[in-house]
Amino acid sequence: MAIRRAMSGRIMDRTAVVGARYMSSWWRSVQPAPKDPILGVTEAFLADQSPDKVNVGVGAYRDDNGKPVVLECVREAERRIAGNLNMEYLPMGGSVKMVEETLKLAYGENSELIKEKRIAAVQALSGTGACRLFADFQKRFCPDSQIYIPVPTWANHHNIWRDAQVPQKTYHYYHPESKGLDFAAMIDDIKNAPNGSFFLLHACAHNPTGVDPSEEQWREISHHIKAKGHFAFFDMAYQGFASGDPEKDAKAIRIFLEDGHHIGIAQSYAKNMGLYGQRVGCLSVLCEDEKQAVAVKSQLQQLARPMYSNPPVHGALIVSTILSDPDLKKQWLKEVKVMADRIIGMRTALRGNLEKLGSPLSWQHITNQIGMFCYSGLTPEQVDRLTNEFHIYMTRNGRISMAGVTTGSVKYLANAIHEVTK
Repeated sequence: MAIRRAMSGRIMDRTAVVGARYMSSWWRSVQPAPKDPILGVTEAFLADQSPDKVNVGVGAYRDDNGKPVVLECVREAERRIAGNLNMEYLPMGGSVKMVEETLKLAYGENSELIKEKRIAAVQALSGTGACRLFADFQKRFCPDSQIYIPVPTWANHHNIWRDAQVPQKTYHYYHPESKGLDFAAMIDDIKNAPNGSFFLLHACAHNPTGVDPSEEQWREISHHIKAKGHFAFFDMAYQGFASGDPEKDAKAIRIFLEDGHHIGIAQSYAKNMGLYGQRVGCLSVLCEDEKQAVAVKSQLQQLARPMYSNPPVHGALIVSTILSDPDLKKQWLKEVKVMADRIIGMRTALRGNLEKLGSPLSWQHITNQIGMFCYSGLTPEQVDRLTNEFHIYMTRNGRISMAGVTTGSVKYLANAIHEVTK
């Protein structure tokens, strides 16, 4: 009996050792993920003790003192919301009121498409979540399709469609020599793509280049995409924030609608309402009729269910409160124009300062581009010099966040750029 107990004990000890070995090895192969290049810039900036340091890498609006901004219309909406509403779950599709108001911004206040109920739309976790939800929808219902993504684009676009297991191809967009649009090559890529391909388009304020097609170019892009039977998916992260006019910034989408496309749109309120941390946005898909829209919406909700079940309520309440109240909406339109105008003003000031320094280079692209970012044309080596010698922080592709430029820093930034580009 004692021998049996001893043997049993040894077996249990060995089992425990084997079990412990397996448990300790479960995550042994996991290596640290590469740092996000933009977050890495912010970390380096915060660690720098220089009083002259400037951060033009952050993709969030700052006032002329370099401080984060909460819009007054948002503050007022929060005051109205506080203590008046419960915190129950939203439906899987999110806030119906917020979605309704959001569709009006994209498709038009009096859109017949909205009246005909041809748009399948759900609240999403900002623009990122809207893109990811659509990528999964594309994979599930068009499993053999691929997505054409511009070169360059917001880096997370690649991550989103990769993780949704949608094959990616690229199309020409930015022309490094002119620092503008490589329009002819873009059209060629649209023509040469297999019929029925998916194309990711930036509706306005292209990230990271700030280069947008003209209205005439958008019309030609629409024509060729329709001729090939492609599907256009618009990421619209900067409506109102680009020009100061939400209607003007939606022009590309309106052109495609006029031409009879069935499109998809990702919308976000991070930039144009400053609701970065609230993660509030919308995904919409234009369908053939109401019946199809009901089916598509049900499938979008089905995809959302295992991801996050239903979206958060607070940001949606802020948006719906602002957009459904005429006075608050008027105030928002005024405030978003102030943000856009400040960035446009900083573009003019940066270009002007560089030209005053007698730079032999052309800096016209600074004011030709639009939106939060300026694709400066600076090389990675020049960016490194800006950081090491002048304590100026940006991503190594030369993207300058104009929202981080202030009247107090623009001259210093221009002087530094002039020095490294001599």
